[in-house]
Amino acid sequence: MADLKYYDVLFKPLMTEKSMSLLEEQTYSFYVHPEATKTQIKEAVERLFPNTKVASVNTMNTHPKKRHRRGYKPGSTVKRKKAIVKLTPGSNPIEYFEGI
Repeated sequence: MADLKYYDVLFKPLMTEKSMSLLEEQTYSFYVHPEATKTQIKEAVERLFPNTKVASVNTMNTHPKKRHRRGYKPGSTVKRKKAIVKLTPGSNPIEYFEGI
């Protein structure tokens, strides 16, 4: 288990059609550190974005896909972890996603 600080947990927001359609329900998607737990993700969102309160966190691991390279060794894509964060009804929306 890595000793992660709250500012090391979230990598970047996940911008897909499905994640953009969930913004009305105050549900946000992020790429997170592969060793981050749900409680660490909850703490990171609440500390990085003021006046937000997290209701639930769902996580999923994406396995690397094989990519064929020219030459000697085959390669693969990066192993990632995604987090889907749902905020409570009374909390403020995350301002980063507004206007997208």
